[in-house]
Amino acid sequence: MTDTSTSPHPAASTEAPVRTPLFYGGREHPAERTLTITNPARPSEVVGEAAAATREQALEAVAAAKAAFPAWAGLSAEERAAHLAGAADAIMQDSETEAAILSAENGKVVGESTFDLMGLVQRTELACGLVEEVDAVETLPGPPTEVLVSHKPMGVVTIIVPFNWPIAILGASLPYALMAGNTVVVKPPPSCPLATTRAVQRMAERLPAGVLNVVTGEDAEIGEALVSNEDVAKVCFTGSVRGGKRIMAMAAESLTNVTLELGGNDAVLILPDAEFTEQGLDLLFMGIFGTTGQVCMNAKRIYVHSSKRDELVAELTRRLEQVQIGPASDPATTMGPFHQRAQLQFVTELVQEAKDAGADVREFGQLPGGDWAEGNFMPPSLVLDPDPSLRVVTEEQFGPTIPIITFEDVEDGIRMVNDTQYGLCNSVWTADEQTAREVGSRLQAGYVFHNTHGPALLDQRAPFGGIKQSGIGREMGTIGLRNFQEPHALGLLKAGGPAPDADEAPPAA
Repeated sequence: MTDTSTSPHPAASTEAPVRTPLFYGGREHPAERTLTITNPARPSEVVGEAAAATREQALEAVAAAKAAFPAWAGLSAEERAAHLAGAADAIMQDSETEAAILSAENGKVVGESTFDLMGLVQRTELACGLVEEVDAVETLPGPPTEVLVSHKPMGVVTIIVPFNWPIAILGASLPYALMAGNTVVVKPPPSCPLATTRAVQRMAERLPAGVLNVVTGEDAEIGEALVSNEDVAKVCFTGSVRGGKRIMAMAAESLTNVTLELGGNDAVLILPDAEFTEQGLDLLFMGIFGTTGQVCMNAKRIYVHSSKRDELVAELTRRLEQVQIGPASDPATTMGPFHQRAQLQFVTELVQEAKDAGADVREFGQLPGGDWAEGNFMPPSLVLDPDPSLRVVTEEQFGPTIPIITFEDVEDGIRMVNDTQYGLCNSVWTADEQTAREVGSRLQAGYVFHNTHGPALLDQRAPFGGIKQSGIGREMGTIGLRNFQEPHALGLLKAGGPAPDADEAPPAA
């Protein structure tokens, strides 16, 4: 591996410290204190500082969004789309620097950080293409009444994004909320807020004051003000199941609408007629180990027919043997560190439990030394034939390890896939499309892939979200747009129509 302890790769270097402000109501605001942001590949290295909002400042941001709502909601969908298109153009300005900042604070490789930025741009473009859907009106003909069903903006929306793909994940909600006519307050992840804050501020500066706002800070300090506030009409949260339950409980205080995109112990089901291709295996590999496994929709379990098991293990092994573990500042790095030390410790425990239980655990790669020895690094691994009761199977690892379990009967494979509290994404691998339709429809998840898995081939026109403990609501596409609108019915009494019989009228609600 290239020695990067003294000469980081220019494309992944930053001028430390990066400093980001609070931005709401169309201007920057000072903060009494800051959050210190460090590099997960070398935790002693300070990447930058982010303003830490007080509860009062979070309330001020909500108030700014509330004040801007009537004028923004009063624009036509075409006018809002024009504003958003101009704002999206600003996101990729100096993209190399922005990607370097994100990689330094997050830990993932620079290529992934670049795609993270692009995700917000692409999703904004898709949202802007839904102009007709925003103002669509359905007519339910009479007599006695003709009902016009339209969709109205909700008000102020709070969006809370996670650390792993904060800018792209923001794109699954922010542009749809704005296109629907809402105003927004964004809360970036406190452990890596720098690049997200900068991207949101660039957009906000190109929108009317107060339409888009961003406040950084600790959850305990500003979370309640952004979630249980009666002036907040909707909360969008992406993160852990535990975090989602806390958000839902706080939102319940004011009966605030929520969309929760939570964890996923996502499964791959490989049927006996599956035909592996280089492209398909490459996509599966990235859908397991991309971002060091820290992606909610990454594969966390593989159930493979016994006839395909050896081929699958050989192909994954071949790819794992090429992994280069290291900091994002090294151009040779293909797998960075965990973002947080606690997650490294958790996944290490899961793998050790599997070893102690007698599973065949195969680890790959060499951890970096020198100045990077303190980093949150872990070798990727395959856990072959573990007992299905082990936590490495039953819990979401959120790390670079994958259990592989064989089956003989397809019904057993389907049963094992569905035997989980989660239901975000699954995949079915088969050469027959009709089989994919039949089996895929039986896999309990919000999104099911065929012969691929993971973000690379996620169709962003489709609604995305989970069932069971993996969440509530959907993002993206027309359904995602509707998630930020309230249905509105206007009943017009038609002259000359038959009057309802008072004796047969239903009781009032």
